[in-house]
Amino acid sequence: MGVPALSEPTEEERDLRRQQRADDRRQRLDDRRQQAEDLRQKFDERRLQATGAAQEAWRNPRLTVRRLFGLDRSGPPPPQTLAGAPWNPWTIPNAIGFVRLALIPVMLWFGLREGDGGSGMAAALFGIIAWSDYLDGMTARITGQYSRLGTLLDPFVDRLLVLSGLAICWQKDLLPHWAMIVVALRELYVMVTAKMVLDRGLELKINWAGRLGVWPTMSALFFAMLEWHTFAVGLLYIGLAMGVVASVQYTQDALRAVRPEPSTDG
Repeated sequence: MGVPALSEPTEEERDLRRQQRADDRRQRLDDRRQQAEDLRQKFDERRLQATGAAQEAWRNPRLTVRRLFGLDRSGPPPPQTLAGAPWNPWTIPNAIGFVRLALIPVMLWFGLREGDGGSGMAAALFGIIAWSDYLDGMTARITGQYSRLGTLLDPFVDRLLVLSGLAICWQKDLLPHWAMIVVALRELYVMVTAKMVLDRGLELKINWAGRLGVWPTMSALFFAMLEWHTFAVGLLYIGLAMGVVASVQYTQDALRAVRPEPSTDG
């Protein structure tokens, strides 16, 4: 008994198959869009919950000496600093931040134009910009003028200051180049990681290793510009070690922040 010959599909059947495949592709695309929208909604809900919890829990605490100098950071952050809060740029702390930012190109001009060796004027400006970081934080705590912009502006100015100081020390060959490369890559990595987390509507909190490690690094650049070579190199290595530890913690925090929560459906 012979095998019956398979008949060729008609043009109408081929059209139906093409239409079915197109419908399937459209459905898969719609499903992916819906998943992305669901994920965005979860992020928005998480952000609103965090903001609401902070507004409910946060109270302007009594201003002790430890809190004034930023040593006591217990309790939730002020709700004005959380994602989704108004930028509120016109505050006294932000004015200090704008001045710090404006002084960086002036410091670069002095530091890069002078001859070989250290740069006293650049070092003085570097010190003013670095130490005024405490001033804007203290001003915010005294006046209660917290803002979303201030929360983002302060670490941006600090990292830009470090990169600018590295540029001066690199040109004048004041510190080991390999260590300066690692510090620069670390600063850029933290900036990119923070940007990725912020784009998802989340927060990347500054950890204590990063908060403490910035001062040996900045001090190393300051003393290098004054040509205190041995002291500057020692501080740079301390800051570098603490910066690497902080970067590992930032990576772990970022991965936890962007990892989608397990589905509870079904």
